[in-house]
Amino acid sequence: MRRITLLLLLTLLLLTAGVLYVVLPQVRPERKQTKVTPEVIFSSTGPNINIYSSEVSDTLRLMVFADTHLWMSDEREEPFSEYSARMAGAYHSVKHFQTGAATTPEESFVNTIRLAQSRGADAIAMLGDIISYPSERGIEWIKEVLDTVAIPYYYTSGNHDWHYEGMEGSGEALREKWREERLRPLFGEHDPDLYGVDLKGVRLLFVDDSDYVIKERQRDMLAAEVKSGKPFILLHHIPFYAPGRSVSFGIGHPEWGAATDKNYKIERREQWPAEGHSATDYEFYDLATTAPNLLASVAGHVHSFGVDIIHGRPHYTVGANAQGAYYMLTVMPLNR
Repeated sequence: MRRITLLLLLTLLLLTAGVLYVVLPQVRPERKQTKVTPEVIFSSTGPNINIYSSEVSDTLRLMVFADTHLWMSDEREEPFSEYSARMAGAYHSVKHFQTGAATTPEESFVNTIRLAQSRGADAIAMLGDIISYPSERGIEWIKEVLDTVAIPYYYTSGNHDWHYEGMEGSGEALREKWREERLRPLFGEHDPDLYGVDLKGVRLLFVDDSDYVIKERQRDMLAAEVKSGKPFILLHHIPFYAPGRSVSFGIGHPEWGAATDKNYKIERREQWPAEGHSATDYEFYDLATTAPNLLASVAGHVHSFGVDIIHGRPHYTVGANAQGAYYMLTVMPLNR
């Protein structure tokens, strides 16, 4: 009997505890609220990027685009037609990136410049492959359109701007030649390899990485920018590697090299080196992706919108401007 009574008492206690557990409100431990104030916050919707930084005190509006692939020529191009024929036949009619309507590279370029003006852009940044080969008439036309608006413009070249397919000579020598002889009006007085511009408290750093290779002085300039502590945006053509990306995201890509170069015969150019990237290439990549004062990088080349977050900073790619694509990038103060 005592054993049965004891079991009944234990059962009653367990049931009571269960009821109390269900009925009584759960008491949560007080949670400490830790205020986190990041140095940089960024957001993007479609072709609009907003970057907020505690290191800036003014608003900067930047129109950014790449890969317009203009192909216009005149009689001056005839001696070079064997080198420009393939790209001269490309991008004649394309679909607009938003509406799907038929458009042309010329129409897209003009509309982008007009949009920069209507949205109050402080500057225009052109990130390569604005033209499909170094056509004299094409470069003149670009300048004519840019000069219709009172907005400063900056440019760095892509892998097509300076490339005549099948022309004899090393890629580096041909790039030097055509940047100076044809593309110079777009660079102005700036060094085609690399240069910086200060606008409203932000440093715009333009780097020509159009052959996937980084020069030592480009690495050294970036190191100096990082050391300065001044907030900067890196603007270039070939995007940075991120895990899962193809070798088109070639800067710092561990698989970039001869074994993965599928287009050198089509483009009639030198094949990428068998050994892949140099130590300088990787050092540049590490500097760019770990710089505490980097606000963002923007590149073209892949003809698609995207963003990769590397060590907490955004690295954007912009769609092809041949289809009207662009970024309106706005940098604003971050009020803590």
